[in-house]
Formats: sequence, structure tokens, C-alpha cells
Amino acid sequence: MPSPTLPLPANPDLLASAAGSAAPAAAPAPPAPAPPLAAAWALLLVLAGIWGTSFILMKKGLVVFSALELGACRVSVAALLLLPFALRHVGGVERSRFKWLALSGVVGTLIPAFLFAYAETRLASGLAGVLNALTVMFTLLLGALLFGQRLTGPRVLGIGLGLAGTVVMLRLGGSGDAALVAAGNAWYGGYIVAATLGYGLSVNVIKYKLGGMKPMAVTAVLLLLIGGPALAYLLLGTAFLHKLAAVPGAWAAFGYVALLATLSTAVAMVLFNKLIQQSTALFASSSTYLIPIVALAWGALDGEAFNLWHLLGMVVILAGVLIIHRAR
Repeated sequence: MPSPTLPLPANPDLLASAAGSAAPAAAPAPPAPAPPLAAAWALLLVLAGIWGTSFILMKKGLVVFSALELGACRVSVAALLLLPFALRHVGGVERSRFKWLALSGVVGTLIPAFLFAYAETRLASGLAGVLNALTVMFTLLLGALLFGQRLTGPRVLGIGLGLAGTVVMLRLGGSGDAALVAAGNAWYGGYIVAATLGYGLSVNVIKYKLGGMKPMAVTAVLLLLIGGPALAYLLLGTAFLHKLAAVPGAWAAFGYVALLATLSTAVAMVLFNKLIQQSTALFASSSTYLIPIVALAWGALDGEAFNLWHLLGMVVILAGVLIIHRAR
């Protein structure tokens, strides 16, 4: 999601530099990495606002549509919106990159669209936004396991704290209501954990395997690859069209889903891919600091419950994210 398209740095320790890694003591010391540009911070704030709003939009769409219908509709609408750009760029994509685009599309967009929608059938939208902060943990962990990133003691501590906060959230479910927890609703947060694992992998794939591609090309071609199957399933395998024609409030719910697809999937993906290229994978994923605040604010306006235990879980998760970002 950067403004000018910049080639991805070849340095495999980008996450370490994002977290403030110290330069070697040998003389002469190499220059310290430049902090993210003001444009990158602006993109980060815009993304936090867009993605923080996405959880309440999913909730409104689920009033009429099932989780599978919502997920397929979200991906389909986003793909159709960017189809002209996909057709413009697809011919210039190296064949070797299609597998990485497909992988990023499936694990970072298609599957999470269904997982988040399914989780929000039982979880409060604000708490779904809090659990989304796990993206930072998995970005770092998968970067270390698969892309040669450095995993230091403090970063391991941050990951541990994030997971501990997640357990608190899962135990409380979406509302802190003991009856809902007993009914098993608490563990619907596991779907969000799985989705953020996919996000973490996708962030690293875009950063390290799709370098040099324009952000719009990455997003549009990625959606082209997954949009066709999603649209076919939506029209042929669900009751989506019947609901639009017969169910009261269906068009209003579709409006929420279309807004979700336009802003949170199509526009935000372009901005996020720009941000990954302009900064680092870890910095780009740090929008999760602010997403919970926006998501919880929308949830509170919509009457969602939020208690001290939820606050504790959120603080522990964000403390883990903070440690990861400050760790050397």
C-alpha cells in the first residue's frame, strides 16, 4: 500500500530492522535504517480506520446472509471491482509469480473472508477486531520459520503474551456471558486465530516473493485468481440470489457487504500492498494496534457488551504486539 511503488529490499532481516535492530558494532557502522515515512504512517491510520470498521459491516451483513454467502460475496464484489485493472496487468506478470499470488489470495483473502464471517455469527464484532491483532504475532513467527527472520527472546515473549491474551478472549466468548461460553461460543474465536495465521503468511509472501510488482497489480491479479471460484459458488451454490429477491432487508445487508468488499477488501488491499513495499512486513501489520480501538468503538455504538476481562485480554494482546515492535 505504498504511494510510489518501491522494489522490495533484498535484506532478509527486514522484520528485525522494523523492530529496531541494532547495527553491528564493527567499524564503520552501517547507517541505521530510516524510520517509516510520513506517508507510510498516514496509510497505516487510513487502513486502521477501514479495517476497524469492517467487523461491524460483517455483523450487519450477517443479519440476512450466511457466513458462506457473506464471504463469497465479499470476495466476488472486490474481484469484479478490480477486474479492469486485473486484465490490464495480468499479461505482464511473470509465470513464476502466479503460484505466489494464488497462495496469498487463498490464505490471505479467500479463506479469512469465510473464517471471520463464521466467527462473527457468535462473537461480538468489537472482540473480533481485537483478536485480529494476532496478525502481528503470526507475521513475525512465520517470517522466522519460513523466511529467515530473527526470532529473539523478547519477540518470543511478545508472541507468548499475545497468545495468552487470546486465551482470555476465547474463554470469554463474544460477550462475557457465562451461558454463551458454556454453549461453546467462546471457541468461535479460533476461526479468527486461523484467519490471522493466513494473514501472517500472506504478508510475508507479498513482501518476499512478489517484490517489484505494483501494488494494484498484486491486488487485482490476486483477486482475479480467487474471484472466479468465489463468484461461481455464490451464484450456483448458495441462496444468495433468492434472498436478494425475497428476503426483506436483503438489499440493505448487501449494501453493507458491498461496502465491506469495496473498502476493506479492494481498496484496503491495494493500500496494504503499497504499505508493505514502502515499509516492512512488520510495520505494515502494526495497523492492528489501532484496529481494535476502532472495532470496539463501533461495537459499543451498536450495543455490544465489553467488560474488564475483555479489557484485560485486549491489553495483554496489545502488550505482546508492543514488545514485538520494540524488541531487538
